This record gives sequence, C-alpha cells and structure tokens, in this order.
Amino acid sequence: MFFPEGALRVHVYGKPVDMRKSYDGLCALTRHTIGQDPLSGALFVFINRRGSQVKVLYWDRSGFCIWGKRLERGRFVSDWSKMRSTELDWMQLKMMLDGIIESRRKLRYSVPISARKAA
Repeated sequence: MFFPEGALRVHVYGKPVDMRKSYDGLCALTRHTIGQDPLSGALFVFINRRGSQVKVLYWDRSGFCIWGKRLERGRFVSDWSKMRSTELDWMQLKMMLDGIIESRRKLRYSVPISARKAA
C-alpha cells in the first residue's frame, strides 16, 4: 500500500457498515451514498457498528483493494451520533488507525506497564 501522501483524498462514511460487505457492496456505498466515484483513486473508509473494525476501499489502477483492521481493544468511533461523513487527509487517517484521538491528542489504548518501565 504505497500512496502519495500529499495528493491523497480520504472519505470516511459516517454511518455503521455491515463488515460482510466486500468489493461490490462497498463500491455501491461509495457511489450511491457518499456520491463519489470509487475509481477516483481516493480511499473510502467504512467502520462497523461496534466501532472496532474498519475497511478501506481503494482503486490501484489495476483493480480494487480492501484493507482491513480489527481492534482487540478500543474503538474507532465511540459515539455514532457525533459521527458524520467527512473528508480527511492522509495524516488524520494514519492517526485514526494508530489510535490517536485528534481532538485530545491521546491514545485510544494504554501502553503496557512492562513497556513503560523499559522507557
């Protein structure tokens, strides 16, 4: 997954998505609900109802790709009532996937005690 960071557009869908959806289902959501062309080269981010799983759909000039992540602890979205479809930049997406909550600049998870002692 190699992206030109400056020119990359990231669209986050603001409603929970059934994670059983694959290429065709996520393409349909992209076209009909987000109103974007899935062949545009942008990243389209979908999050499940519990907020613990994310799928990213993108076109890489030869076919569609889906990248996924499931959290063992924590959530990507803690309150769906505050979530809206939005456009992010590449850095905001990386922060979201790494568990950094931008508004508070803190981690979504805690560092294990053994790692704290080593530092």
